[in-house]
Amino acid sequence: MANGMVSEANTEYQNESQMNDAVDKYREVIDQRAHAWISSGLPSRQVLDETADGLLDLRNRLNIHGLWASPPLMLTSTMDDGLGHGLAVIEKYATCIGIRVVSLGLMQSPQAIIAACQQELPDYLGMTVLQFDSEDDLAAIAEKLPPKTRIIAGGPVFSGDPEFAERTGIHYAAKNVAYFLRFMLDASR
Repeated sequence: MANGMVSEANTEYQNESQMNDAVDKYREVIDQRAHAWISSGLPSRQVLDETADGLLDLRNRLNIHGLWASPPLMLTSTMDDGLGHGLAVIEKYATCIGIRVVSLGLMQSPQAIIAACQQELPDYLGMTVLQFDSEDDLAAIAEKLPPKTRIIAGGPVFSGDPEFAERTGIHYAAKNVAYFLRFMLDASR
């Protein structure tokens, strides 16, 4: 009986070790891709989509769910972006790395975003911000979020005004998907 328990414990340890090795390999592939894009610039949207599909395929072949044992939740939205192209890329890559993504939709009111965050208690709120006149609304959202929720945002306002993120309570302004991946790699450790 004791030998059976030891054998079972050894098998469990080996499975956990193999899982950790697979996650480490996946993390390394993502890190290399993000580093290449930061160094030489982002490829076309088509190549971004193909790369994301390849990462999902690799994740499935490695038989892992992502970078976290317990995946974080990210709500996504825009207030002033009716197209959401950048947000769609972030959502796709967030899914690749194992984040549970719930899209609130485009052009949402601050009140709708706050209500969803208070109800869902996400780990992250991902947003695209295009207009400088969103400053007061962003600050109001940041003030009323659950304490554990971190805002990750992107968009041209952050490169146009480097202090915009700090003034509005944004925790991290991602220049593009490569910087988003780097931020999330650090958060997953």
